[in-house]
Amino acid sequence: MQDDLLDFAADDALAGFRLARFECFNWGTFDGRAWVIEPDGRNALLTGDIGSGKSTLVDGLTTLLFPSHRIVYNKAAGAERQERSPYTYVRGAYGATQDAVSRTSQGRFLRDEKQYSVLLAHFYNAGFDRHVTLAQVWWLKPGERNPQRLYIAAERRLTIAEDFAEFGGEITHLRKRLRETAHVEIRDSFEQYAEHFRRLLGLESRQALELFYQTVSMKSVGDLTAFVRQHMLEPADVADTLETLLADFDNLNA
Repeated sequence: MQDDLLDFAADDALAGFRLARFECFNWGTFDGRAWVIEPDGRNALLTGDIGSGKSTLVDGLTTLLFPSHRIVYNKAAGAERQERSPYTYVRGAYGATQDAVSRTSQGRFLRDEKQYSVLLAHFYNAGFDRHVTLAQVWWLKPGERNPQRLYIAAERRLTIAEDFAEFGGEITHLRKRLRETAHVEIRDSFEQYAEHFRRLLGLESRQALELFYQTVSMKSVGDLTAFVRQHMLEPADVADTLETLLADFDNLNA
């Protein structure tokens, strides 16, 4: 039998939803225009010098799939605490200055509080010719440090340049335009948005996203058994099962 007869799928068969394009606008130090990574559904290697923005991009993609309040930003660079936050990413923090008199430090930012930020990921399933785009729009109200958010999931291809620009900076105008766009759903909470995009992408288990978050910046696994139990196994009512088994054992033993 020829070896090629055992090749059930061609090398370029891209089954399942795969990341085709990731974009960010005004996210961290990626400022002023839409910055694009286009793996086109294939494996990709992101390289660059220290401080070039690799972790910033990873954090942006993670934010689209995982609730921001549970993310340790800059984890890919080894951060163990919240040295970065949605606020610093939206404002474009890039350093700090120290007052010579008070000796207090103040952050330095690329953007003022009137700007907005956009994260966008386009997934494509070549096997079924289906598109899913996830996007989030972030902006600040005057004097607040917790950004407002708009969550978008669409069964079509969207881009920042075509769908999230030229709306005058008024989020209400953007919301109205998106609502009038076919196959686009807007949510105001991450929970509603996540439930919707899991259905679109065919992710039946919440644990899949938990596993993604744990592995995207993983350096090492100290206890493999604990990792599997915590992040890969579905929660189960073990206590009731054990009580039943113990009762049966006592009866058999008697």
